[in-house]
Amino acid sequence: MKTKSILALGTILMGIVLSSCAQENPYNTDDFSINAVQVTHEKDLAVTVWEIAVDGSAGNTMPQAVGQLDGAPVLGYVFPTSLNSTDVGFGKVEGIVALALTSHPDFDDTPLWDENNDSDFANDGIIWHPHWVVLGEDKRVAGGLSVIQFKKANETVVLPPTNPGMPMYMDSPGYPVLTKGEIIKVVVPNYRINNKTDFKYDGVTAFMQVNTSDESRPLLGVYDVFSVASGDLSLPYSVKN
Repeated sequence: MKTKSILALGTILMGIVLSSCAQENPYNTDDFSINAVQVTHEKDLAVTVWEIAVDGSAGNTMPQAVGQLDGAPVLGYVFPTSLNSTDVGFGKVEGIVALALTSHPDFDDTPLWDENNDSDFANDGIIWHPHWVVLGEDKRVAGGLSVIQFKKANETVVLPPTNPGMPMYMDSPGYPVLTKGEIIKVVVPNYRINNKTDFKYDGVTAFMQVNTSDESRPLLGVYDVFSVASGDLSLPYSVKN
């Protein structure tokens, strides 16, 4: 089931990337043009280090605030994986488990973390930070994907305790994100991914947007895909030791 889902989403993403070439998006710069992606297992430290390298300066381009949650832009460096939803603290749900490194100045969805270290835990959404998300096909948005939602929490919905309180499969795990030159990276403890170090992955950069006013669109959808490391979202990469 997971393989079929990945292939289906890969077909969607390839169509989006090709069509995006003819469109102008001010955020579609070399800062989001992927030239390499890598996940390395540091056995002695019991962590994996996830990295995306781009043609420009990773993390240099950030979204411009619109002053409200509805319509708020989100930029992301995303690692789609073959991990199961239960490996990262969610209940069992079909979709693509992805680690997204995001920036969004209009809201803060990491209430447990103070990324800019100013003693205000609600003002640092623009600082690059990680989220676990479960993605699904969504034809309501131009990017063809969205974070899977639920109408309200119930016994069938299981979220990690670090989730930001939004009605969708999203977590705010608080891993450290670093940017230097052309590389953006994040460090993930092995125990936070069920000690899985043999998964497959890919790299994607994308423009997303929040929607709180239009019930015909998702709460957080992908509206533009800038770059796909493999070219077809086939998740061809393996964790290195």
